Amino acid sequence: MAIQILKDLRGLRLHVIHPPDEERARLVEHLRRIGCMVDTTWPVPPEWPQNADIVLLAIEQDARVPIQKLFKSAPEARPTIIAIVGYENPSTLQLVLESGAVAVVERPIRPFGLLTNLTIARSLWMEREETARRLKKLERKLTGIQKIQKAKTILMESQGIGEEEAYQSLRRQAMAKRVAMEELAVAIINASELLNFRARGD
Repeated sequence: MAIQILKDLRGLRLHVIHPPDEERARLVEHLRRIGCMVDTTWPVPPEWPQNADIVLLAIEQDARVPIQKLFKSAPEARPTIIAIVGYENPSTLQLVLESGAVAVVERPIRPFGLLTNLTIARSLWMEREETARRLKKLERKLTGIQKIQKAKTILMESQGIGEEEAYQSLRRQAMAKRVAMEELAVAIINASELLNFRARGD
């Protein structure tokens, strides 16, 4: 996986959010030497740069407010973040933690170790994204199971049948209608709630 990430670095789009100084110029030059496509921004933008795979963000105390606003923008679209820090005081570390950074580059920035940081950061970010996807899939599956259970209870109470019979009834109807059992369960739940609402209205 690490070898593949190293190969992919050449095609990644990096965005450097850093004051326009000599240090940024050297950083950008080295990143381009690695083979990355690099854009730069300063001051701190209100949103994460579009289409950026990796963002190298300078943690500047005098830009604390816009940095915190950036953190709150579209968290689902947050790219791989590498923090650039010059101090290890509590307020700086707090900003690094809030950023969700998966790697840290210390000032003065040196070429040595930059490629390693890029590779590790991208690897950790990809693992985190995969874990998030699996978690969402499990949550959807659990929600589906809960819906089916509720629909079974409705059938059991309304038709006076057992749990297994209710499940098989759901299964047969879903197959006949060519829909997922979860989808049929939602339809049964909605219909039951509508009937109950009308009954209360009467």
